[in-house]
Formats: sequence, structure tokens, C-alpha cells
Amino acid sequence: MSEILLRNLSKSYSGTEGDHAAVSEVSLTIVSGEFVTLLGPSGCGKTTTLRLIAGYLVPDAGEIRVAGRLLSSPKSVVPPESRGMGMVFQNYAVWPHKTVFENVAFGLMLRNVSKTEARERVGRVLELVNLAGLDSRYPSELSGGQQQRVALARSLVVEPAVLLLDEPLSNLDAKLRERMRAELKTLQRRTGITFIYVTHDQSEALALSDHIAVMHAGRLQQYGTPREVYCEPANHIVADFMGLVNLLPARLVEVTGTASVFESGQVRMTIPRPSGMQVGARADLSIRPETIRLAASEADLPGAFPARVLEQTYLGNLNEYVIAAGETQLRVQADAQAFFSVGSEVFALIDAQQCRAFASADTDTP
Repeated sequence: MSEILLRNLSKSYSGTEGDHAAVSEVSLTIVSGEFVTLLGPSGCGKTTTLRLIAGYLVPDAGEIRVAGRLLSSPKSVVPPESRGMGMVFQNYAVWPHKTVFENVAFGLMLRNVSKTEARERVGRVLELVNLAGLDSRYPSELSGGQQQRVALARSLVVEPAVLLLDEPLSNLDAKLRERMRAELKTLQRRTGITFIYVTHDQSEALALSDHIAVMHAGRLQQYGTPREVYCEPANHIVADFMGLVNLLPARLVEVTGTASVFESGQVRMTIPRPSGMQVGARADLSIRPETIRLAASEADLPGAFPARVLEQTYLGNLNEYVIAAGETQLRVQADAQAFFSVGSEVFALIDAQQCRAFASADTDTP
């Protein structure tokens, strides 16, 4: 299957307080064979977008094309069963009264596949999802992770060109969810199927995806690789959502070539110049906690600024701090071996090359 094209896709719902735009003018190109994640908080439009792609919803505006073929528009929608796509739901949706084999083979029976071919295909896909030998068991005899694999196998056995997954790991415990992440990525690489995955979990999206579509309030905020959306967020919404971040109100005070100097209280930083921002402009500085280094002496960190430790939390593989430089507070993540007690005086140095500045979301002067 060739690329999936979403063009100006919109969908609204009517309610007691008027129409609510669940998806607004979303345009996206998904390359065949990639693992793409629709990421965002609850209510951002990611599941609605997935259901539009699946054909369960009719768009109010825009269109969906696959390999140039029109699948959805306000005037016509190709039904889900005719799209060559599989769907895996959050709640597994396996039949408790059917065996693993019967659950997985259900779609093949609807397609009038012969019993011999069905048994061969079910056997292959059960081996693919590590359920070989469990075909005669019932869902009640399986773990949550195994039931999720049954749901995956049922979608894969009909050989879809695209697999749509709506938060399929959210009902699993943390350790099992982590194992299933790795299995999903391996499965996608082995099959070459295009995966379109919905989640609100940033770490899940970063671990699994070739590309991530970050959504907020029904709109696409950024589409890029995991490294791009984390290290080079398009705006303060993406920066704030993609993991921990310090967002400091600041002012652009100087421009020299391709660099800009920003001030926020006692913090002064020189970072790559944002396009279109002039001296005097208010901005939000995006500073990741892991880009800040701490030391007990300024001699150990030339160019560092003085600060005081307000909070300290041990997280096993790292120490997390809240430090204060005058009125400015920063969250810092440092190596677990580097320990600074609450109340101690430290020196902090920010890796400015990893920071970004956005037009301020606040009208107040910093």
C-alpha cells in the first residue's frame, strides 16, 4: 500500500453548548511501512482521527486518500471492511466463549477462507505474536498481555495493509506494557505493515514511532521524528507536552548573527535565533531538565550562575532537583551519583544549544 493522505480533515459533534470541533483541518502524509503515532492529551482529537481513517466516521470536511484512491469525504465513505485495514481496540474485544483459534480465525471465516488455509494462516500469525501452542485456550486462561496478542493476531491474520491501534496497551501494568512495546515494534518491522497508533503516553510514542503527530485541541501541532518533536518542538504546546520541561518567560535583548540573547531574571542565555523574533520581543524559553548541569563550585562549571537547591528527589537512576536563581525556579535532572542536599548553594549551567525560544503565550512582561 502507498502513502495515506489526510487533507484538511475536520469533524465536529453537536452538543448542548453548540458544535464541538473534535478535529480541525488536519493534513498529514503517512508513508507506507512506517510506525506513526497520533499523540496528545485526552480530547485532542487523536482517536477521532483514527476512526476517520478506519471509516467508522464521516468527515465534515476534507478527505482521506490511500494510494490516490479516495476513501473518505463528506459525500462518500468506503466502509471499514473494504479498506484493507485492521483495528485493535483498547479493551481487546476478544470473545470469552471462543478459543484463541476461533477468535483469531473469525475474520477468515467471514471471508469464506477454507478451513485448511485458515488453520495454516492462524498458526503462522500465532507464532508471530508468540502464542504458538495456545490455540485451544480460552481468554479466561490467558494473561492480559496474551489477550492483547490475540487481538493483534486477529487483525493481522486477514493480512491488512494498515493496522490501526487505539491505545492497546493502556490496560496493562507498567512492566508488561514495556515488554509489549518492544514486541509491537519488532512485529511492525517484521511484517512491514503500516502501523497507526494512538496514545497519550509520550514515552510510548518516543519508543515506538518512526514519526509522531502531536495533537492539541483538535489540531495538528507538529509532525516529525521522535528526536525532532522532543529536541526541536514547533511551539510551546509541543515542548510542554513532550516530557518534562522548564518554560521560562523571557525577553530577547540582543541579536548577533544567527544567535539571540535572552534574559529571564538572573538567567541569561545565548541560543540559536528564532525566525521572525525581534529585539524586545517576549518569549518562552524551553529548557529540558536534563540539559542543566550542577556543580558545587563555579570553577567546575565556567560560566555557570549561582542557585540554591529547594527540593531533591532520588529516582534511582537519577536525582531530580528544583533550584532557585533569584525568583527563577528550574527543574533539574542530574546523575544519581551527583548529590546536593536541600538548602545547599550550587552553580548551574544550561546547555543553550539544546534550548528553544517561542513567541510568548503570556502577555505579561517577564
